[in-house]
Amino acid sequence: MSVDHRDDQFEDRLGAALRNAGGAFDADRAALVAGGETRGRRLRMRRRTAVVSGAAAIALVGVGGALVAPWGGDGTGQRAVGAGGTTVGPGDASATPSATTSAAPSPVSGAQLLSTLKGLLPQGDYSEERSRGTASKLGPYAYAVFDDGKGAAALSVNLGRIEPGGQQAREIAECPDKAFVPYDECVTSPLPGGALLRILKGYEYPDRRVDTKLWTADLVTNEGEQVTVMEWNAAAEKDAPISRPEPPLDSGQLKTVVTDPAWLRAINAIPKAAESSKPPTSSEPAEVESDAIVTTLTGLLPKGLSVVGKSGPGTGFGYVVVDDGKGKSFVQINVQPNMKDIEDDLFGEGSGAVTLPDGIKVVVRQGAGDNKGKGLVMRTADAIWPDGLRVVVSAFNSASQITGPTRENPALTLDQLKTIATDSKWAGLLPAPN
Repeated sequence: MSVDHRDDQFEDRLGAALRNAGGAFDADRAALVAGGETRGRRLRMRRRTAVVSGAAAIALVGVGGALVAPWGGDGTGQRAVGAGGTTVGPGDASATPSATTSAAPSPVSGAQLLSTLKGLLPQGDYSEERSRGTASKLGPYAYAVFDDGKGAAALSVNLGRIEPGGQQAREIAECPDKAFVPYDECVTSPLPGGALLRILKGYEYPDRRVDTKLWTADLVTNEGEQVTVMEWNAAAEKDAPISRPEPPLDSGQLKTVVTDPAWLRAINAIPKAAESSKPPTSSEPAEVESDAIVTTLTGLLPKGLSVVGKSGPGTGFGYVVVDDGKGKSFVQINVQPNMKDIEDDLFGEGSGAVTLPDGIKVVVRQGAGDNKGKGLVMRTADAIWPDGLRVVVSAFNSASQITGPTRENPALTLDQLKTIATDSKWAGLLPAPN
């Protein structure tokens, strides 16, 4: 997705998520994303997020970076100015964008955002300048191609809000799993007042078919304000030749740009969405811990497979890397309660699903694990219980979803995957209803 065609704020963030997480997504019978929640460390197919084949099963990597306290606060109620080093007191609403005031903040224009960005960059030339202000329904951002004499580089700043302290924010504070996202460096750093900043130095294409580098700095305050700075070592994020060895800003410069308080002032000027008239609900079911999923999956693996790698903590998803002496094979699984609303889409007429005597519907598939000609093979068994529990287990002929083949075929057959997906042990992992 080219920057030229970014036409809403969700696309900005989803696009960055897709860039970091997959590059080659293959949605089979349903939309890749209905909710748009980002995921960085693990695959997670949520309710109404029906992803059924190929690399589409990869979770979306978070565009954001970390949880932070109110703009580098030092506990005194002041908020530090990132570039200039001066501070302002909490009564200065212009520098305390999250403060409650009697008058709505004045809109910040796209030209102002672009000017702020250019003022934070080293000396250089600019072209392809684009921006949107805080009054735009499509969301604020600034973009330019910057050249400091060492080669042109695309660079952008995206602004928005996420749920304060929510799951997305917590995951943003962690470096992604290298089983899904290749990168050279990822650092999360505490800032004064309990803040965290993440700088991720990765690649535009996860399969590294072109070595276009994408470096990202992310900041999310504990009030939900999010600033994302992205830079490339090419004049466009895709379909442009590499113009320099690395993006123009180093880690220190990225930190200076992303922590400038002007961005928070702009975010505070974004019109807040109208409060929903619906009362809060806790209808979303509790999810299964990844440790339990991996333990159960390991116990269901056929004999002769050694587990040589596995996923870390999380919920709803897990993976293991197995080896039968013929090469490593990546095996991933989702355990999703309350998925009846997608049953007809994924297990209805034309899906190839069969219904077992206990009422479980299951469909198996084999196909290319990517669309880049690397020779990946993916086998999947997708099962849904009469009560809506869904279990999806896939095996690859590679050690991860972003590396080349390590063997001719996955280590598990379709029948073995089907046996795993329909085992009664999965129902036993579900938390008891309140």
